[in-house]
Amino acid sequence: MRTKSLLSLVVLIATLVLAACGPSGGGEVGGDQVLKIAVLAPLSGDVATFGESTRDGILLAFKEWNAKGGVLGMQIEAIVEDSQCAAESAVSAANKVINQDGVKFIIGEVCSSASIPVTEIAMNKGVLQISPTSTNPMVTVAEDGSTKDLIFRACFIDPFQGKVAAAFALNELNAKTAAVLLDQGNDYVRGLAEFFRDAFEAGGGEVVVWETYTGDDSDFSAILTKVKDAAPDVLYMPDYYSTVNLQAAQAREMGITAAFLGGDGWDSADLDREALAGGYHTNHYSSDDPRDVVQEWVVNYQAEYGTIPDALATLAYDAAYMLLQGIEKAGKADPAAVADAMEQLEYDVVSGQSYYDEQHNPVKPAVILQVTLEGTKFITTIAP
Repeated sequence: MRTKSLLSLVVLIATLVLAACGPSGGGEVGGDQVLKIAVLAPLSGDVATFGESTRDGILLAFKEWNAKGGVLGMQIEAIVEDSQCAAESAVSAANKVINQDGVKFIIGEVCSSASIPVTEIAMNKGVLQISPTSTNPMVTVAEDGSTKDLIFRACFIDPFQGKVAAAFALNELNAKTAAVLLDQGNDYVRGLAEFFRDAFEAGGGEVVVWETYTGDDSDFSAILTKVKDAAPDVLYMPDYYSTVNLQAAQAREMGITAAFLGGDGWDSADLDREALAGGYHTNHYSSDDPRDVVQEWVVNYQAEYGTIPDALATLAYDAAYMLLQGIEKAGKADPAAVADAMEQLEYDVVSGQSYYDEQHNPVKPAVILQVTLEGTKFITTIAP
């Protein structure tokens, strides 16, 4: 009887321990309770710098929280997966971290075309996902127009970014005509192009060239010839830096004199600053912003990684803080409870004071940056 009683007691204790760690995505490592959070980012491929910045920003946020005791008494453990900014890779990574690692929270993906399919998996599995930088509206909105209740983002969305770029072209560059180049198969690029066109034309401008290409193209001479012949005031190139580098260099070689304009996809240490010098792009933050929270962030990031943080790192850091603040406010690591808490919070993060609208998009300002040979120059901030 004593043996059976002792065995029953052991089973009871083990059951209670497992229950305490169960649905939260927590566990035991070295005797300390942990909260696993997945990081999905492109660590290889054409936009690997995006993934590296994203990973580094998140890891620094986790390090800061862990130094203060973690969240809800749990140390935070990052489960990092290379999702390559590609739908298939991102889906594979999401299934792995959910089914094998047991996470209940995902930060990522970076690109909209990868984040959107991940949202379907997250919603089906009851996992909360926050993307640092996916700006396409369909990341947080279902096809029927309803908000995906467990999906958030830390960045503003393409309609706002497109409108900001168009307003800057019309009002500050005094542009009357524009040419637009876009990858029709990329949700992010197509969305930015369409929102820029609509806002530019609504403001009295004329889009004189609208040319598409595929993600595999590297020779843009045919469509750039049309741009040169039309001689627009502005050439809008809303693709990622790896593609824009090629387009800008070829446009320079052809003698195109239009002002170059683009989106946050230009934000990379690998941007061809010589080809794009003098051009402008919308972005989420500037390291020149004098706010204390920005300057403290820049100092801390430089101390950790030896470089000034770009917008990818900044939004990833902000996304981590927004998620962890939501967990803290909810008082438990339950995705549904955390989602409710995140909807109610106001955030004073590095990329600007913000709060969530009804579609889980943060209402926040944008900045305009100018490309120089040395880097980028802060031009202005544009509020929502």
